[in-house]
Amino acid sequence: MTRVVADITVSLDGYVTGPDAGPGNGLGTGGEPLHRWVFSDDPGDKRILAAATERSGAVVMGRNLFDVVDGPGGWSDELGYGATEVGKPPFVVATSAAPPSVRLTGLDWTFVTTGLSDAVAAARKAAEAASAARGADLDAILMGGGALVGSALAAGLVDTLVLHLSPIILGAGTPLFTGTQPRELVQREVVVTTTATHLTYEVG
Repeated sequence: MTRVVADITVSLDGYVTGPDAGPGNGLGTGGEPLHRWVFSDDPGDKRILAAATERSGAVVMGRNLFDVVDGPGGWSDELGYGATEVGKPPFVVATSAAPPSVRLTGLDWTFVTTGLSDAVAAARKAAEAASAARGADLDAILMGGGALVGSALAAGLVDTLVLHLSPIILGAGTPLFTGTQPRELVQREVVVTTTATHLTYEVG
């Protein structure tokens, strides 16, 4: 069954980037250690990264994150979602307007301008099609940014929340949860590695 999975790295004080994040400074000032686990040699980190990529049938991101990954210093063949794993899923961007051009033309991009709910629905449909083609359950992954994940949770669009808790206190930056209504989650898995604590919750 295809799930909608919000999967994002967060600091101990709740930030997904440091201050002044944007193209050329994707993780913000001082935010680079957040994703240390992604490049770790720890077997637990490697297993979690590989499993997440393996189950990615489609990926949703917001426009700010798209501008970072598609910018001159963004993703490449060696760095990016699925770059060193099984492949590259289709990407859905929730945006008010499609960009005039795309640098990463080798990736499958869909720009949805009619709201986050429609973007998630498009990703779920793509993931279901990929599941049927592969003969395995694949998910629609919400990778960020923080505002997109927070909004999707508030709107009830998320089935599973995966947080990679990085042992860093940033003090400022892009918060993950702002103005979120109280919500109780069901804890499904906790994996502690040398670089992060990986938390999986079922969203009620």
